[in-house]
Amino acid sequence: MSSAFRTIWWEAGQVCLIDQRLLPGEMTIVRCSTVEDVARAIHTMQIRGAPAIGCAAAYGMALAASQAAHDAADGDSQRVYDHLATAKMLLDAQRPTAVNLSWATRRVLEAARRLTDPTPETIAHATLEEAHTILAEDLAMCHAIGRHGVALIPPRGHVLTHCNAGGLATAGYGTALAPIRTAHEQGRPIHVYVDETRPFLQGARLTAWELLQERIPMTLITDTMAGHFMQRGAIDCVIVGADRIVANGDVANKIGTYSLAVLARAHGIPFYVAAPSSTIDLALPNGDAIPIEERNPDEVTACFGRRIAPEGVVAAHPAFDVTPAGLVTAIITECGVIYPPFDDQLRQVTSGSR
Repeated sequence: MSSAFRTIWWEAGQVCLIDQRLLPGEMTIVRCSTVEDVARAIHTMQIRGAPAIGCAAAYGMALAASQAAHDAADGDSQRVYDHLATAKMLLDAQRPTAVNLSWATRRVLEAARRLTDPTPETIAHATLEEAHTILAEDLAMCHAIGRHGVALIPPRGHVLTHCNAGGLATAGYGTALAPIRTAHEQGRPIHVYVDETRPFLQGARLTAWELLQERIPMTLITDTMAGHFMQRGAIDCVIVGADRIVANGDVANKIGTYSLAVLARAHGIPFYVAAPSSTIDLALPNGDAIPIEERNPDEVTACFGRRIAPEGVVAAHPAFDVTPAGLVTAIITECGVIYPPFDDQLRQVTSGSR
């Protein structure tokens, strides 16, 4: 993998993406021809990671507009707009915690509504162009996060990360992995401790795979080992991604992130969150208001089709948790690094980037 790695792209009227459920054992490209295909890919986690599913949803909207334009009779633009509104509702419902999803669908819908003399064809063109723009912006934002965040990595370069916030979770370069990639490209010492991230194992399957492709030194650990390595002085800082950052700086990220933040605070280790401005949601005042996705408990009681818990066991599966702003050392965005208190600075980041 390189910085030119593509997670999702548009080709011959289809949305193409890597089936992340099959990595690292198999590289399979999924081709989505309808908005329903894209919604299914997001829900089943064929594509995952907040920025990546935002890009996917944008292209899903473009597919919806294209199909509606093809079916529209006598230049019925309103029918295309109605179909886009329905497509937005479908896509937004698939992963409720990641705000990038509704942010991207709203941008595409607004781009279509800005047309002064809309026709089915111009609406379809405008939605596709906006989706292309969202993808290009995400890649640029990730590289900027890398440039801003690399200075926060201590000289020894021992970084702990959680879940997958690399190229596979974005348009191709990553958020939490962006400063790590940048440090490696600069020839700086770097060693990544990778949490396996139960129950879906995004760290073990995806982050470890990405780092191996880049030849970045790494050590895979189980989630429950993080405290041990912090206690032994092996970790210099923690960098994680985010699925939603709300107005006061509370952060929703993959389940287990909050535990890492508590451990980092107990051991005096900096805890950084890396995310583009598209992940910031100023409409919610604090983390209590963030919707937490509850996934199928079978993903806890079974692992890749093989049951690991006795029949009849009741399991819970919140896919995300919320880390209070008070545990976050800094947030790395494409606009720079911001420190507590986050409120005003988050507003400045969003006003300057949208």
